Amino acid sequence: MGKSFVLVLFFLSVLSIVSEDTRFWTNDYVGKSYSHVCDESRYAMLGLDMKRFSFCNKSFSCEERAKDLVRRMSLEEKVMQTVNNASGVIRLGLPQYSWWSEALHGISNLGPGVFFDDTIPGATSFPAVILSTAAFNQTLWKTMGQVVSTEGRAMYNMGHAWLTFWSPNINVVRDTRWGRTQETSGEDPYVVGEFGVNYVRGLQDVQGTENTKDLNSRPLKVSSCCKHYAAYDLDSWFEFDRHTFDARVSVQDMTETFVAPFERCVKEGDVSSVMCSFNKINGIPPCSDPRLLKGVIREQWDLHGYIVSDCFGMEVIVDNQKYLNDSKEDAIAKTLQAGLDLECGHYYTDALENSVKAGKVSQYEVDRALKNLYVVLMRAGYFDGIPTYDSLGLKDICADDHIELARETARQGIVLLKNDNGVLPLEPGINIALVGPHANATQVMIGNYAGLPCKYVSPLEAFSTMGDVTYATGCLDASCSNDTYFSEAKKAAKHAEATIIFVGTDLSIEAEFIDRVNFLLPGNQTKLVNQVAKISKGPVTLVVLSGSNIDVSFAKNNPKISAILWIGFPGEQGGNAIADVVFGKYNPGGRLPVTWYEADYVKMLPMSSMSLRPVKELGYPGRTYKFFNGSTVYPFGYGMSYTKFSYSVSAPKNSINISLNNLQKCRKMAYIEDQEAPACSAVLVDDISCDENIIEFEVGVTNVGRMDGSDVVMVYSVPPFGIVGTHIKQVIGFQRVFVAAGATEKVKFSMNACKSLRIVDRTGYSLLPSGYHIIKMGDDSNSVSYPLQVVYG
Repeated sequence: MGKSFVLVLFFLSVLSIVSEDTRFWTNDYVGKSYSHVCDESRYAMLGLDMKRFSFCNKSFSCEERAKDLVRRMSLEEKVMQTVNNASGVIRLGLPQYSWWSEALHGISNLGPGVFFDDTIPGATSFPAVILSTAAFNQTLWKTMGQVVSTEGRAMYNMGHAWLTFWSPNINVVRDTRWGRTQETSGEDPYVVGEFGVNYVRGLQDVQGTENTKDLNSRPLKVSSCCKHYAAYDLDSWFEFDRHTFDARVSVQDMTETFVAPFERCVKEGDVSSVMCSFNKINGIPPCSDPRLLKGVIREQWDLHGYIVSDCFGMEVIVDNQKYLNDSKEDAIAKTLQAGLDLECGHYYTDALENSVKAGKVSQYEVDRALKNLYVVLMRAGYFDGIPTYDSLGLKDICADDHIELARETARQGIVLLKNDNGVLPLEPGINIALVGPHANATQVMIGNYAGLPCKYVSPLEAFSTMGDVTYATGCLDASCSNDTYFSEAKKAAKHAEATIIFVGTDLSIEAEFIDRVNFLLPGNQTKLVNQVAKISKGPVTLVVLSGSNIDVSFAKNNPKISAILWIGFPGEQGGNAIADVVFGKYNPGGRLPVTWYEADYVKMLPMSSMSLRPVKELGYPGRTYKFFNGSTVYPFGYGMSYTKFSYSVSAPKNSINISLNNLQKCRKMAYIEDQEAPACSAVLVDDISCDENIIEFEVGVTNVGRMDGSDVVMVYSVPPFGIVGTHIKQVIGFQRVFVAAGATEKVKFSMNACKSLRIVDRTGYSLLPSGYHIIKMGDDSNSVSYPLQVVYG
């Protein structure tokens, strides 16, 4: 913990220094006078003739121009461009550039590339990603990305930001004790991949150029980055620390879960950057592993962009991990040769020149890395501009429609967990007791990796517009260390027509550097809830703010607590969104993106165990809904509505018949005892013409209640019975659909059978098993399914 604390202090000091330097350059050169590098008047001001520099000639390709720029640099100049605070080369008219900015759920000022001031005091702050994911709405996720990139591009035009944003975080949550769960899209690799692809497309896509054939010339609205590659979901848990943790991962889990969203982010999202993580994977730091970087990201997935280290990652490899006891020069050589293009830190500027001169790494590797970097900046318009976005400015930051989208995102994500006797929605105008440590939440609502919001709307402010509110905190903050203020909360509840208790965590309990040790409400919060509920005059609603699961079994089983809402960290418009749901202006339709385990789950296995499947010899249960079959507080995908829906399925294809040729080989699979294996158990997915085998069906969603509402149609595949070690079920698709009361909407699904029905065996092969698969829509309380047989002949 001591080392982590020192790094945090160093990190903060670097931010303050770099922000001042960045602010000076952007205001004087980009923000006020010039929107791009290759401006003839700008070169004339510098006493240079722009026509002499082929890298400013738009008739050449981005790759040719980048190559020309790099070849003009000396080794010393090249080295200074390989870190996040690139110095620029004055004699070439190349200004400094700050690569590190963040845009996880809005433009953040965490990295040195963005700053707010009196001119731009804030930007739209959307809910934390875990709540946005709970909406299960791909269109919403892409629209969020479009809004965030619009604000980012406007801030760039005004000299307050750059064009490269290191977001989103697409790590799959293996263990919800992880403090950064709030930054992610949860525990399912398909869902995480869907969010990543759509958010990246929203950030990057320039309308009309999405299908550009030469992806190294496809314009970028801004550049995004999928991180942290890979198998990273532990920060600080007892003696384990992310800087030294060695994630011992099976090839099966790696292929099936940990790298799957990254593959989709590169192949389907065409992301322009990938960040490698701190932790070691099976003894090797990812940033030093040529198999993971060059072999997989570059060669197998064909990344069109750059690979960057996590910040101060080189320092971690050399000083914390002491990997191979390498010197700075040796460690730098290994990462460059592995395929790393950019270091967030300073070790490259400290030692790369010496490493090249000592023959540890060739200058060719430096040139290759810089070319990858400058191609991305050219695509983003840093050299030439993108006229479509030149007019973006202050009017496009915190615009009314952006703020409304933040409110809508929170509304769509809010999950109704309990609603006995239909106590919600409440009638406006009644007397309400608003109690609990988060009843007047503001900064807590925006969570981790946030910037400065346009304007907070707290629950207290929003509810005060809907009726007569009596407010009592009960606890001063989330730690709730004593019961000093309980009496005020109980007094308010005793006389109110309805009581709403706001509880949960904050960034002192779950965040980067801070993993949780239990799934309980912090401090005396449970005690507060029980005492207030016991004395309340009217119905009690419990509202939980958290970045992941909380064991609220006590409230679920308490008849005095009629309703429970999970609202994640709902962003700057959180108060309005909660009030909209509670008073029925909006019918909740969110679903849980992680399993809500019971409190005892943390005693069953350590956070340091990486296996997703049960470890029988150690008595460890499985992880996530795919491999855990024990009891839960609420399962993955759970969520209620103020109305009821029913499903029907039509036109299902009941079999897939695949004729094998002499080049296609049947693979054996392990089956449980007494389960007879088919003659041809499975075939490699790579050996099948997957595009020819499509699963198509239509789901009828009928609203059988009295209130309009949205439903998330979740589609799972269940593998053939008896296969050893495979998943219980897996998400293969979902759609959110609005259905008016009494109406029916048809939802069509078309899926690739290889992707949707595949399993990954212990050796990492992706196989399509023969036999009867089950296609299931919905959860255990409301579902419809049909069998789908795969036959080889």
